[in-house]
Order: sequence, then structure tokens, then C-alpha cells
Amino acid sequence: MNIGEIARRAGVSRSTVSYALSGKRPVAAGTRKRIQDVIDELGYRPNAAARALKEGRTRTIGLVIPPAGRRLSHMQLDFVASVVEAAAGADLDVLLSPSGGDHDRSFEGLVSGSRVDGVILMEIRLEDARVDRLRQAGLPFVGIGHTADDRPMCWIDVDYAGLIRHTVRHLADLGHRKAALINRSPELVASGYGPALRAREGFTAAVAERGLAGVEVACGEDARSGQETVEDLLRDHPGLTAITTINEAALPGIQRALGDAGLTVPRDFSVTGVAAHSWAEDFRPPLTAADVPALEMGQQAVALLIERIAAPSTPPRHILLAPPISLRSSTGAVPSRRDATAG
Repeated sequence: MNIGEIARRAGVSRSTVSYALSGKRPVAAGTRKRIQDVIDELGYRPNAAARALKEGRTRTIGLVIPPAGRRLSHMQLDFVASVVEAAAGADLDVLLSPSGGDHDRSFEGLVSGSRVDGVILMEIRLEDARVDRLRQAGLPFVGIGHTADDRPMCWIDVDYAGLIRHTVRHLADLGHRKAALINRSPELVASGYGPALRAREGFTAAVAERGLAGVEVACGEDARSGQETVEDLLRDHPGLTAITTINEAALPGIQRALGDAGLTVPRDFSVTGVAAHSWAEDFRPPLTAADVPALEMGQQAVALLIERIAAPSTPPRHILLAPPISLRSSTGAVPSRRDATAG
């Protein structure tokens, strides 16, 4: 059965059936009922569109992603893939919408256009106007990440502050006295991007707690930036023997710069951080790191959003994940032949 057959039997136009099924435009209740009666009469097995008609929903969720002009990281792609897969398992479609830069109109259209039943929001900043807009619109939403305050929202996030604190403690236990945090890009740090500022918070707390010399640098999201950042660190900070990072895209460049400097990991230099499993395993030697469960987070975000759509008045849920540090081969005792306490 196609739209034309439904329209003929219900005595309406094809566009009216399309609007009723998609929810893109309002259709009179009586007309909607006639269309649904045709579907019921013919014993049509309801698909997602028919259920949307019956429920008065679009059966579509929005996923707000970073601007289209910015290459998504492996972790971000894992989030997108897992959201799409989990939504498909619940018979939901996913509408991708870029946000930020010149894409404010796209986000506003998603919020105000009655195109989706709810939204999953990525790349959340500590102060995020998009969260305020979604709350104002009364549209159910879930954040992969969360804001700085206690404003009511449902979210799932990684404890970047705690995990970076643990990686620094691990380095200190191995005898390292000077370490660097290679953070996310200067643009993300300046925008108040949650993971970047929370990583800084954890790093600052840990180096103070253990009495280490610490330096934090923002780094572009690519291998070349990682290489240049490490070259600058080695030149400007003698005695540096360890790095921790949440910038997985910079890892190949970090590895290249250390090799070019004649430093063997972990004999001469240690590297650790928070990264997707695949990046950690591809590092040479494999990276000691907290593996971000991006696939599981995307699935849980969809489950949380379905809960919010079904019961929007229930208290928002918060899920903060702290995956264990997987001890691989990229960290070792501080090299005795180098002056680890040099300024």
C-alpha cells in the first residue's frame, strides 16, 4: 500500500496523507482519523510512519552535531554512528543538524519546525545557549556532555576532570616530576567546551596535589598540530618527561615528534590520556588511557531521550562515566638519565 492508495480510499490528497504521516504540517483530527481508518481497514502492518500518525509524533529525533566545516573526530563519529544505530533499533529516524558557526538557522529550524520529537545535543559548552533554547521550546532533549550549572537537563558524560587527575597521579607514581596536558583546540577551549575545561581542572588539581611542574597547551585537532605542539614543548620545557591528553586526533603527531626527537616511549618519555579505544590501540606502543565508551554513550543517550519523550515531567537523569585506566605500554618509570626536575 502506498500513499496514493491511502489518499484515494480516504478521499484526500496525496500531500495530505504525506503531511499526516510525517507530521511536518498540521492535519485536522478528523482527516487524520480517516487516514488511520483506511490503514486499519486494510490490515496494513503499521510501520514507523503509521505509528507516528497514530501517536501524533514524527518518530524522528534530532542529533545536533558540530559545524559541517569541521572534521569530526573518531570519537564524535562513534557517537553519531551509535545514536543512528540505537535509534534504528527503536524504529526511529535521525535528522542530523549542524550547530555553531553559520548554522544557527539549522538548529533553530530543528527546534521550532515540529520536525522531531526530541533532540540529542553534542559538544556542550559550560555555558550553552542551545540548552536554554531547547528548554524554552519545551522540546525533550538529552546532552552528550553537560553545562556548568545545575539547570535541569538530562545528560550523559565522561568524568574528564577525574580521569585526567588519575592519569597525572599515575605519572607521579612512576616518578615523573614535570608533565604537560595537551588539550583540545584553542577554539574549543576559548568557547568553553566542557571536556577541555574539565580536563584543565583535573590537571591543575593533580599537579598541585602531587607537587609537579605542569604545563597546559591547546592543540589543533590533527596530527600536524600534535607534532608541532610536542616540538614546542620539548624546546621550551626542558625536563619534561610525560604528556597526558584528551586530544586523540593529535596522537599520531605526538608519536612522530617524540620519535623525531630520539625519544623512545616509554623508556625516555611517557604518554597517557583519555581517548577512544581504537586511537589508544593504534598508538605505538599502545596508549595507557581511559577508553571513552562512545558507542555505549550514544546508545544510552537514545534510551534517555526516549524516556524523556514518553515522560517529559520526570526528573532529569545524570550519568557520569569514569572508565578505568587501561594500563598498556606507553607509560614507564621516569628516566634516571634525564633531569626530570629541570625547569
